[in-house]
Amino acid sequence: PDVVVHAVAARDQARADAFAKKWGISKAYGGAGAYQKLLDDPEVEVVYNPLPNGLHYEWTMKALAAGKHVLLEKPSADTAEETRKMFELAEKKGLVLLEAFHYRFHPAPQGAKEILDSGELGEIQSMEVSLAIPAGFFKDDDIRLKYDLGGGAMMDMGCYAMSTARYLASADPLRVESASADTSSAFPKIDLGTTAHLAFPSVAEGSTVPVTLDVHFRLPWRLGIIPAWPRVAVHVKCARGELTLFNYIGPHFYHYITVKKTDERGKVVESRTEKRYGEGERYGWSTYRFQLEALVDKIRGRTPQHWFDAEDSIANMQWIERVYEATSLGARPASTAEVPSA
Repeated sequence: PDVVVHAVAARDQARADAFAKKWGISKAYGGAGAYQKLLDDPEVEVVYNPLPNGLHYEWTMKALAAGKHVLLEKPSADTAEETRKMFELAEKKGLVLLEAFHYRFHPAPQGAKEILDSGELGEIQSMEVSLAIPAGFFKDDDIRLKYDLGGGAMMDMGCYAMSTARYLASADPLRVESASADTSSAFPKIDLGTTAHLAFPSVAEGSTVPVTLDVHFRLPWRLGIIPAWPRVAVHVKCARGELTLFNYIGPHFYHYITVKKTDERGKVVESRTEKRYGEGERYGWSTYRFQLEALVDKIRGRTPQHWFDAEDSIANMQWIERVYEATSLGARPASTAEVPSA
C-alpha cells in the first residue's frame, strides 16, 4: 500500500493501545510526551492533526519543524495569523500542509461549482449555506464548547459554510454586513449558533451578492420532544435559475444537486436532479478517500485532481475572524505555546 498508518499518539497509554490494537497500528505512544515521541519517530513521514482547534497551531508547527508533512483538521487554527505562520514554515521546510476540507475533493461539490461556473444559470444573485444540527449531539463537556480550545459553532461548522460559499462564488467576501450569535449563560463566550450576512462581489456594477451563513450546534427540538431536522444544504439563486446542493459536507453518504432553469418571469421551465459519486474505480469513494489520494499525490510530486492551498486556508480563517468580530464575541484566543519560528 502507498499509505500505512504506522503510529498513534494519545494522552492516555491505554487509549492509545486500544486504538492501535483495533486498527492494527504497529506503534502506540501514550502519556506525557506522547505527541512529541510520535514526532521524533523517524519512520513517520506524515502526521494527521485532529486535536482541538486551540492545539492545532502548536502541534502543527512542531510537526513541521520535525520534518513531517501534515494533514490538519479544520479550522486550521484559532487565528489567521497562526494559519499564515504554519504555511510559511511548511514552505520553508519544503513540506506539504493541507487543511482537511475533505468535502472539496468530492465530485458532488465540484459538480455544483462546474454548473455555476458554466454560465448555464447566469450570474449568482444570492446564496444561502446552512449547517445545523439538533440539540443533543454534543454534551456540555465537548471540546467544541470550550473557549480556550477554540470552540464555537462558527469555528467548527462555520468554517465549512464559509469555505463552501467562497468556493462556489469563486471569490472572497467584500465585507460582513452583520452577524449574530446565540449564546447561553453556561457558555457566554461560545456561539452555539451564528448567522452571518456577507456581501460578495457582483458582476453588476454598484451591487453585491448577498450570502447568508447559518450554522448551529443546538437547534431546539420541536414541542420539546421531536429533534429538529439537520440543515446541511447550499441554495444558490442565479439570474436564470437556481441550484441546490444537499449534504455538501458528506456527499458520499447521500446527496443531490437540483438545477432549475427559469424564464424572464421567474417561472421554472426546466428542472433536473443530479448525483455525482465518482467514476470508474473512484465510484463511491468517501470524501476522505478522495482527500487522502490528493494528499499522497502532492507529497509524491504528482498533480492532485484538486487542492486546497495556503491562500485559501488563510483567507477562510480571516473571514471567520471577521464574523466573530461582527458578533461582538471576538476571535478565539491565540495560542500561547512556544513553537518553532518560520
